[in-house]
Amino acid sequence: MAKALLGYVGGSDPRLLAEMRRLQQRVQDLESELGRIQSENDALNAAAAQHGDSLLDSIDIDVPQAEPALT
Repeated sequence: MAKALLGYVGGSDPRLLAEMRRLQQRVQDLESELGRIQSENDALNAAAAQHGDSLLDSIDIDVPQAEPALT
């Protein structure tokens, strides 16, 4: 009865299993990419905190006052 409710009358579909494996591999790839990017971001944040505002102070840019948007 449970098989009929789920639609599995003739066993597992090999295409469905292949797609499931492909999606699981994709999730693993994305998780490892996310971990790599997070550690890179942490390293950049640590470097920015170490240098503080000295990096921003070293940039000498004259920023004009912004004009209001036309409506």
